[in-house]
Amino acid sequence: MKDLAIELENRPGALAEMGEALGRAGVSVEGGGAWVVGGTDAAHFLFADGTAARKALEAAGIRVLAEREVVVQRLKQAVPGQLGLLTRRMAEAGVNIEVLYSDHDHQLILVVDDVARGREVAAAWARES
Repeated sequence: MKDLAIELENRPGALAEMGEALGRAGVSVEGGGAWVVGGTDAAHFLFADGTAARKALEAAGIRVLAEREVVVQRLKQAVPGQLGLLTRRMAEAGVNIEVLYSDHDHQLILVVDDVARGREVAAAWARES
């Protein structure tokens, strides 16, 4: 799975154009979201095939800022505090979480500064939970 950081224009229809471009290319969005920050739309979306998504977006004139590996973690939804426990472990290991969202399978998606270390932390946390 790949996270794509995407720059969208802050105007009606920009997100629709992104979705249409992906649809024409047969690329499915697996999770993510978009926000307006400082007057610019900042979007992060998850794709099974990051290369295909990037090609479809760039062909439509949509700027892809980055394509990155992710850490995927399932939380115990019925247990309060899961997010705090996992993210504290990441912090203690020196892993900086840059982006966090959920996928369509209710898994936590983390874009971190050290993917290998982040995956080690997530795996250890899952074993202990």
